[in-house]
Amino acid sequence: MPRPALYSSSRHTRRSPPEPVEQAPAPTAQPAAGMDATLPNPPTSPTTQAASANLSRSHLHALWALIALLATLLLYSLWLHQRPTAHRITQEDIDAAVLRTLETTTPPSAAARAVEAISPSIVRVVGYSRSKNGKEEVERGIGTGVVIVDKGVILTNLHVVAGADRIAITFHDGLETTASITGAQPENDLAVLQAHKVPDDLFAAPLRSTQDLRPGDHVVAVGFPFGIGPSASAGVISGLKREFTSPEGKRQLSNLIQFDAAANPGNSGGPLVTLDGEVVGIVTAILNPTSARTFIGIGFAVPIENAASAVGMPPF
Repeated sequence: MPRPALYSSSRHTRRSPPEPVEQAPAPTAQPAAGMDATLPNPPTSPTTQAASANLSRSHLHALWALIALLATLLLYSLWLHQRPTAHRITQEDIDAAVLRTLETTTPPSAAARAVEAISPSIVRVVGYSRSKNGKEEVERGIGTGVVIVDKGVILTNLHVVAGADRIAITFHDGLETTASITGAQPENDLAVLQAHKVPDDLFAAPLRSTQDLRPGDHVVAVGFPFGIGPSASAGVISGLKREFTSPEGKRQLSNLIQFDAAANPGNSGGPLVTLDGEVVGIVTAILNPTSARTFIGIGFAVPIENAASAVGMPPF
């Protein structure tokens, strides 16, 4: 017997496929204003993970270094606060220090300070003459001079250089040179010399008026007694406005300063200075009734006012 059909016997209308419809492309999503468009994070690789681990270790090291620095600063601050406070110097401390210095140190005497002040201005003066045969030089006089102008102007006694064919000068620093007589004041036994060469740092002696000098004032005589020196001797003013006549009677000087600081041949022309190192006179003579020509306690100096006028310097 024939098998029945599995399908319905009714006729079906064959439908044609639908017309394809063009679809507009889907709009691309735009990032919102002010925001960056980011892609999804890609999967991290092993290299990226290692770099992140190294960066974390660097941060950890920096953190420990910062902690160590802060700890050091804290310890230093604590140490500063624990230091003892500096002792404040009081007047009592200063007085004690001065007293200790005076007890342990011997200061120079006033006379020593005066000599130190005047020494750079002291010169040795020697006059030479020709011998009778004219072949040799003979020393005819030795004395002292004092620089009163730093260009090499020197005061000395006229009797030290009078008649000399050559005048030799030795400065404080050892420089030796010659000098010429540029002025003279016979009534005061003074001569003005000009050195032909001078030291670079030549020091001129300070001068002081004699108007306020009094008997008893301390003075110092500096020079080359018998060529030895420079030598210093201390004493006092014995009197003012004294007169002196040389043993030969050839010189008579007036308005002199009398002093008792030791002076001998060779001191002539040297300065008589106060304890401040200021020149008040030029040593010119000593009184000795005998023929010994040595000091017995009376010396004479020409006031510096007279000496300065011989150079043409204005009075005080």
